[in-house]
Amino acid sequence: MTNGYTTNGFTQAGGTGPASRPPSAAQAKDLARDHFDVIIVGAGTSGLNVARELSNAGLRCLGLEAGTRYDRKSYPAREVDSSSQLFWGGGVELTTNVSLALLRPKVVGGGSIVNQALMDRFDDVALEDFRRTSGVDFFNTDDLHAYYERAETCINIEEVPEDHRNGNAALFAEGFEANGYEYKRLRRGEQDCRFEEGNCCIECLSGCRIDSKQSSAITALPTAEEHGFELLDRTEVRTIEERSDGVAVHAQIGPVQGPKVELTFRASRVVLASGAIGNSALMLRSGFGAQLPALGTNFYCHPQYMNIGVYNHKIRAWDGPLQNYKSNDPGFRRQGFKLENVFAGPASIALLVPGYGAQHSEVMTDFENLGCIEVCVRDTNPGRISVNRHGDPVIKKKLNREDARRRAAGMTAIRNIFNATGAQRIVEGEFGIGLHLMGGLGIGIDRNRSVVNPDFRIHGSQRIYAADSSIFPNAPGINPALTISALSHKASDIIASEAR
Repeated sequence: MTNGYTTNGFTQAGGTGPASRPPSAAQAKDLARDHFDVIIVGAGTSGLNVARELSNAGLRCLGLEAGTRYDRKSYPAREVDSSSQLFWGGGVELTTNVSLALLRPKVVGGGSIVNQALMDRFDDVALEDFRRTSGVDFFNTDDLHAYYERAETCINIEEVPEDHRNGNAALFAEGFEANGYEYKRLRRGEQDCRFEEGNCCIECLSGCRIDSKQSSAITALPTAEEHGFELLDRTEVRTIEERSDGVAVHAQIGPVQGPKVELTFRASRVVLASGAIGNSALMLRSGFGAQLPALGTNFYCHPQYMNIGVYNHKIRAWDGPLQNYKSNDPGFRRQGFKLENVFAGPASIALLVPGYGAQHSEVMTDFENLGCIEVCVRDTNPGRISVNRHGDPVIKKKLNREDARRRAAGMTAIRNIFNATGAQRIVEGEFGIGLHLMGGLGIGIDRNRSVVNPDFRIHGSQRIYAADSSIFPNAPGINPALTISALSHKASDIIASEAR
């Protein structure tokens, strides 16, 4: 993998298509005749970690994933293709008031394929808020320590090397130091990125082409398959129904365009692992809304706003490691935001830069000279997920006055950083990007205010579980990947014990 983003056209190196063919009707029908110990709906960070743990425990597991399975040679080669092929909605899904663009992965490996693999444990602030909101006692550092350790032993975690930091990271560090803000090196799930060869992390937003990024497709799926796990990609689960002898899972199988095959799969237990929106929509389509009044509520997404500094020299913010640092300022944490030195491909940046015509062109012409810092809001105003008459998700979510205040405080800090580092112009992002989609099936002890109980089972159910970000009771303000993995390990222990 080389730095495929070049200044004369931004051609991205990589593959041209899926690594697997769509599951054949015969293959799928054979699996539909079987009865599994566990069916896992979704093959992202949670789903594949659960698959590895349960398969290793001797349970026969089937995974059903709406997205496509790729490998390092076949991830989409162009930015526009990765947006349309690796996400729901052709790239983004909008809230009803069009104030936030939600990025929901649709690919085997889920968010671990399209993120930057940032691996942080939750701090006492996040865990205490979780415990207070949910009433679940295990949300504390001591009780989760062993599960964090297990999650960390399954992946390789490194700090991004200082000697390979790019111009954007240098601006971030210089600006923080000039303003007396605290920052820290990032911990990422990566292994031998070979930056000295010119490798470019921005390509990893479309899937890592040297299998360095520690996605669940690399760290969990192969091991799960060694223990008998079977996975059907391009298989969208539409409804589930719990019966006295198990759970029936009704799915549509087939290519993105073209006819689908409808089949029903059966298992003793089901694990929901298709994220906040996917899990909520599935349960609502399946008629669980009447018995679970909190279903689809308390949806959070860490709204993020990219802000650009235009300099009179080259920054090349896409080059090398995409992120080296994170804000680690206690004042920022108290005010409910964090800052990240991020960037994106030219198509994405063009969508986020405000203005039209010559005004817009002036910024994009200076692409090499752009620095970028993102404010990420720990949102306080929950949204709600519902479904329309076709069963498709509808998301109501907006920032309230407190969220707007948090965003404004972060923007002030970013302006201070750009001004301290000599930016000739500052372009403030106006459109929010919703990442880290959380909630909808919140965990808790009160079934009127939550959906999942402390044993990770749906309230009132004996056979349906969830342990991914959909169970988060509020927004932690910290990248959730490592905690999703830790909770999935804990849930897997419970499921395996009950299955025995």
